[in-house]
Amino acid sequence: MQSIIDIQRKLLPDLLHVMRKRYAILHYIGFMQPVGRRSLAVSLGSTERILRAEVDFLKDQNLISANNIGMSLTPEGKNLLESLESLMRELTGIDVLEQELKKLLEIRKVVIVPGNSDQSPLVKSELGKASANCMKKLLAGKNIIAITGGSTMAAIAEWLTPDFGNKELLFVPARGGIGEDVQNQANTICAIMAGNANAKHRVFYVPDQVSMEIYESFIKEPLIHEVLGLIKSASMVLHGIGEAIPMAERRKTSAEDLEKIEKGKAVGEAFGYYFNEEGDIVHKVLTIGLQLDDLARIPNVIAVAGGESKAKAIRAYMKQAPPSTILITDEGAARTLLKG
Repeated sequence: MQSIIDIQRKLLPDLLHVMRKRYAILHYIGFMQPVGRRSLAVSLGSTERILRAEVDFLKDQNLISANNIGMSLTPEGKNLLESLESLMRELTGIDVLEQELKKLLEIRKVVIVPGNSDQSPLVKSELGKASANCMKKLLAGKNIIAITGGSTMAAIAEWLTPDFGNKELLFVPARGGIGEDVQNQANTICAIMAGNANAKHRVFYVPDQVSMEIYESFIKEPLIHEVLGLIKSASMVLHGIGEAIPMAERRKTSAEDLEKIEKGKAVGEAFGYYFNEEGDIVHKVLTIGLQLDDLARIPNVIAVAGGESKAKAIRAYMKQAPPSTILITDEGAARTLLKG
């Protein structure tokens, strides 16, 4: 028998459009609350005039409340929003997209959140929430969790809660990171994650990229050797995927190496490796910490990246990623990837 959603698509297409629109309003209010009508309209790409009628309807249904600070979800609105999530995934076809992308990339699992990180910063927060939920489902017994740096990892940290500490967790930086913005360094993010999750963490104060002489000297240091051992024995890795040229510039890459990256037509970066569109490694930064080969021995590898601008980088890296990888991305990147 046809599902009720398929029947509605044919007989009442306008109803589904209205449902999606009102769900989006509730969803954004839930993220931004308390939020004013003007800010909400900008986030939704709408106008205050168009939004006013929808907001009044949601108020009448006791789904949102408003005061001089802004609009917020009522308890009833919050419950309805949570109940609608799985339905909206079916309506928008996200569940189908996940299966198609998993097959295309030949990896363990794909989780897609609605929206496009390139267009809305709130979608990055959604990626963080989805990543935290994924982590929670995978945790069991003792866990060493290796984390790379970056703004996406920082977004995940915001969603970790004290109940994560019910498991025995130790957060460790996946590699050195001195030289990056402090707030996006792996050391900082590990400390925030551990604090939010009521867990422990270790620091790893070494540069992100080093010369061979410094590398050989550093790995002999007892404390560095100890943390490296913890990193290599991680049961879970969370990492981002970067666009090649922006990542090289952020690292203050030398002119010689930058030319090599550009000539190699690199489009993606992860763990200090730069990949072209075929997935070939065109340049490797000597880093102290987790290496690409180490991932095959780690049970749970979670890659997080979103935005249609990241599609080429994601596709390139996934040609080198272990089959056990779980990709958490957004609709913008997923649809661009599936277009080929």
